[in-house]
Amino acid sequence: MNQVKADILSTDPASLCASGLEVIRTEARAIAALEYRVDALFAKACQIMLNCEGRVVVIGMGKSGHIARKIAATLASAGSPAFFVHPGEASHGDMGMITDKDVVLALSNSGETNEILTILPLIKRLGVPFITLTGNPHSHLAHAADVNVDVSVEQEACPLGLAPTASTTAALAMGDAMSIALLEARGFDAEDFARSHPGGRLGRRLLLHVSDIMHRGDEVPRVSSDASVSQALVEITQKSLGMTAVVDTQNVVIGIYTDGDLRRTLDNELDLKTTLIRDVMTVNCVTIVADILAAEAVNIMQQKSIFALLVVDENLQLIGALHMHDLLRAGVL
Repeated sequence: MNQVKADILSTDPASLCASGLEVIRTEARAIAALEYRVDALFAKACQIMLNCEGRVVVIGMGKSGHIARKIAATLASAGSPAFFVHPGEASHGDMGMITDKDVVLALSNSGETNEILTILPLIKRLGVPFITLTGNPHSHLAHAADVNVDVSVEQEACPLGLAPTASTTAALAMGDAMSIALLEARGFDAEDFARSHPGGRLGRRLLLHVSDIMHRGDEVPRVSSDASVSQALVEITQKSLGMTAVVDTQNVVIGIYTDGDLRRTLDNELDLKTTLIRDVMTVNCVTIVADILAAEAVNIMQQKSIFALLVVDENLQLIGALHMHDLLRAGVL
């Protein structure tokens, strides 16, 4: 009977939500307590990492190891070269990954992690700065550190007090705080961030130039000013960009003919075979240069309510064309 009751309680929505909320509240209190530990020791740890000529080597075992990996990844993407080393593997050769120009950042809630204590003499022999994030400021690792940052918590969110929950959340938050403090101290900006994330949307927006995605050569629709509208329509259809450039004998852009211009031509009941393109084209059309960012091209298209742009060189000679669809395919939009 008691087992049946336990099964009912464990699957009751209200009970599940209550348990979940208590975890959130416990971890929120753990993070809030860190506010008073962002102090002189925190600043000293950041200064050590700022002055590092090599990389920040982050180590940790178990759940702390998972958090250490995340902190290393965040540091690296935010402008502080870093990587994770498993302390167990360090005893079997991976210590060779740590050089005398590096800084070691160790995570251990207890401050007594055997695998880290085993390699501690080797770290000390290298003479590298040793920073720790521990939940016990009186532990062996905390005392051995050049700087120990206190990430202790009053209690774990686990009701058994066994599963690392609030403690790992606190360590992660402190690692994030360090990473962002370093980012700002280095003057690391959005373009720097994009270089670390070239495959992401931000990277594409900030690093991709018009020259990287524009149509070139025979892909660019163009007709001379003496061409008829019907000839221009053939060019538009073949190149599938919904428009054509109109150029002079020197390949200098003198206008553009778009779907909108075609509608106006038809509204005026003009003969498509006899009407010359120069008489119905849009003059003073918007053009861009190839070395601007693709994101800038997006802004121009949106501001002008147009879907295509002609790309010209410094002499206004036609060198390319860019369509809104190109920007969509490249992930800029």
